[in-house]
Amino acid sequence: MTAANNEHMKQETFSLRGQEYIQLDQLMKLLGWVESGSVAHEVIDEGMVKVDGETELRRRRKLREGMIVEFENYQIKIEL
Repeated sequence: MTAANNEHMKQETFSLRGQEYIQLDQLMKLLGWVESGSVAHEVIDEGMVKVDGETELRRRRKLREGMIVEFENYQIKIEL
């Protein structure tokens, strides 16, 4: 990702609220990035989601503190 692209991303944080992790597909639904779990699975399968800068194809990838998720023009950092 170039610096120019990074400037246009909406950067936010997501709190695990005491949980050890959240699954990637669940996070996408909670944030309203997708309408349903099946849509989350489709965009993940199509390689449209990155975790820590790498394309992520695991639908239920466990996201833990410090990880960064990117989708379209969103970037979310996972926090406790």
